[in-house]
Amino acid sequence: MSVSEKEVAHRAASDAELIAWVDRQDQLLGSLPRAELRERGLIGRGTYILLFNSAGELCVHRRTLSKAIYPGYWDVAAGGMVQADESYVESAARELEEELGVAGVELTAHEQFFFDQPDNRLWCAVFSAVWDGPLKLQPEEVIEARFIAVGQVLRETAEKPYCPDSLAALKRYLGNVANVP
Repeated sequence: MSVSEKEVAHRAASDAELIAWVDRQDQLLGSLPRAELRERGLIGRGTYILLFNSAGELCVHRRTLSKAIYPGYWDVAAGGMVQADESYVESAARELEEELGVAGVELTAHEQFFFDQPDNRLWCAVFSAVWDGPLKLQPEEVIEARFIAVGQVLRETAEKPYCPDSLAALKRYLGNVANVP
């Protein structure tokens, strides 16, 4: 499977985006290009939107091969880096619309937590939403998407590569929300 020129151009533009740069207490320090944050091991902000349908199934999607981290991995959340001039909720709404074509839904905020792995240090804000309409995938970032039962998602994580940061968001959500679908 080859990486398209469009994906390569999207990756270059993405790496140049100014991202909120924060400290270990999530205090804003300024903004830096995404690639510089990653290369220097600095902390940014990220959003994770768990998208369910009304049957309680979770939308999972597979990332394109041009992604800087976790290329080709399955992801349990839409989302991404918070840009310099955005709040967490503004970023979540933008990312959900860009990646999956879902707009105008109510975003429920859950918790924020610190995720710390080499090349991926983030303050993470977790949101959830319900959507029964069609998905419109962003071809530069998403190869495929489907809604499946949460139990099946958790079983698949033993067999397929899933993004560890969004899995951490899902597991925290599952541990904190009563009557999870």
